[in-house]
Amino acid sequence: MHSSKQLYTRLSELLGLHDHLQALNLIVGKIAINLKCYTNSEAVIDHTLSLFLELASGYSSGKLLMKLDIVQFIVANHTREHFPFLHESKGSRSRTTFYYTIGWLIFMEDSPVKFKASMEPLLQVFINLEATADSMFRTDNVKNALVGLMRDLRGIAMATNSRRTYGLLFDWLYPAHMPILLKGISHWADTPDVTTPLLKFMAEFVLNKAQRLTFDSSSPNGILLFREVSKLLVAYGSRILSFPNTTDIYAIKYKGIWIALTVLSRALPGNYVNFGVFELYGDRALADALDIALKMTLSVPLADILAYRKLTKAYYAFLEVLFNSHIVYMLNLDTNTFMHIVGSLESGLKGLDTSISTQAASAVDNLAAYIF
Repeated sequence: MHSSKQLYTRLSELLGLHDHLQALNLIVGKIAINLKCYTNSEAVIDHTLSLFLELASGYSSGKLLMKLDIVQFIVANHTREHFPFLHESKGSRSRTTFYYTIGWLIFMEDSPVKFKASMEPLLQVFINLEATADSMFRTDNVKNALVGLMRDLRGIAMATNSRRTYGLLFDWLYPAHMPILLKGISHWADTPDVTTPLLKFMAEFVLNKAQRLTFDSSSPNGILLFREVSKLLVAYGSRILSFPNTTDIYAIKYKGIWIALTVLSRALPGNYVNFGVFELYGDRALADALDIALKMTLSVPLADILAYRKLTKAYYAFLEVLFNSHIVYMLNLDTNTFMHIVGSLESGLKGLDTSISTQAASAVDNLAAYIF
């Protein structure tokens, strides 16, 4: 801050920087140069983006950043023309951090007009994808655009930490642009490069952190969001189950399954859906989502579930949610399936990972409480 008089006296002598805004402007200028010029160096891009995120996520430094012309430019022009690293396929993971930072900065001002203006580059990607015919949807251009878009949206979704900011993103996406997610997963279900970022975006979008998914009592948005989740999981699960097992079964099948289970494990206990509504009105959204998730878990041998750490965590988190909130569904399963699942809880209890044994114990506790 400007109060650091000794520091600015010396910086003034050496670099002509007389206050904190000038110093910050120099740092952000260097960040922008790195993002433009070092597209081939993943290490430089990653370090640069982590510094940018650190500056943006600090409350006072974030407010100061928004006073700088260069930051206003970045927020308004986050395109490949200005930041070529967004074009590099190997650096596509950096996009999520970049857009997480941009999300922080956009939501700092809490302005719907500013939000819509800032989302214009992403809107153009949506419009191009929506105009692409089904016959042309399996091309590299579509694949790269879809992967980039999902990574970008995940970053923006990560930055929504309140009901208001989440509402801005939700209203922008739903219902206009949700069909592209379904189309993307239907056409590219056999390509983990596409399905992984798409499912990870959905896992972030349905996560009710900081009570950001709190809709008005008269709003159907929670139910509508879950119906989108259900359609997405059914489209993905029904296709992935038909794939033959390959040598790299984790990359082709198991990774997608654990992310899909994570999506459902976050949506079910999110406390923004009255699940009784589905049965009351004969809507199959909940039943279909649970059915396909169960089929995916049963398609993986228990030995494999226990062998892959991320799959293990997702599996037991899913079972804990089912035994906690949807136990009647579990008790309506056929005997062999039910015995297999309860048997897997025993394996979870015997594991050394306390988070997993705790989830398995919680599921057993809920089952015992229900029976007795």
